[in-house]
Amino acid sequence: MAGNGDMKAHEGTYAQVIGMLKWGAVACAVVAAAVIYLISR
Repeated sequence: MAGNGDMKAHEGTYAQVIGMLKWGAVACAVVAAAVIYLISR
């Protein structure tokens, strides 16, 4: 856990990771939709 009063750095890193996970999920959904579209043609 964040020790030595380093909570601000921990929160910043956590926010970045959550943001990357959200955008990664969106990107995966777009790629999956494109693959499904190409397969169904």
